Amino acid sequence: MNDTRRVNIAKQHPASYKALTALNEEVQQTMAAVGLDPLLVELLKIRASQINGCAFCLRMHVRDALQMGESPDRIAVLPGWEETDYFSETDRAALRLTEAVTRVADGHVSDEDYNAAAAVLTEDQVSALIWLAIVMNAFNRLAIASRYTVAG
Repeated sequence: MNDTRRVNIAKQHPASYKALTALNEEVQQTMAAVGLDPLLVELLKIRASQINGCAFCLRMHVRDALQMGESPDRIAVLPGWEETDYFSETDRAALRLTEAVTRVADGHVSDEDYNAAAAVLTEDQVSALIWLAIVMNAFNRLAIASRYTVAG
């Protein structure tokens, strides 16, 4: 990895970071209000961070998920979720939509991906899930662009 120092944009523009964290808090409250499982919410954060390659967010959300009681096996197979029986139909729909939002540059959010989520989630849950993916992707980009330190 390149050792070039980067500006920590969260510290450089604290009002912008404060606005992002306020949005994150609102989204977390919404996730709870619409009845999405907190363990699923953590898995969605992990999955977006895996796709984006954000080591800082991965470390944080894997630790959070384990502390909340998530199975190490489910976390371990998350990149291959489609190949396992560890995930419910709701989990699969949420993971699929989160991946589509995270990979929006690869073909937008297809009707197929959206409809798979809409078939098992309420409109409020779909909306909250999309907001979660948006916020998680923003945090991933903030940490990656600023090269947040992740050391052993």
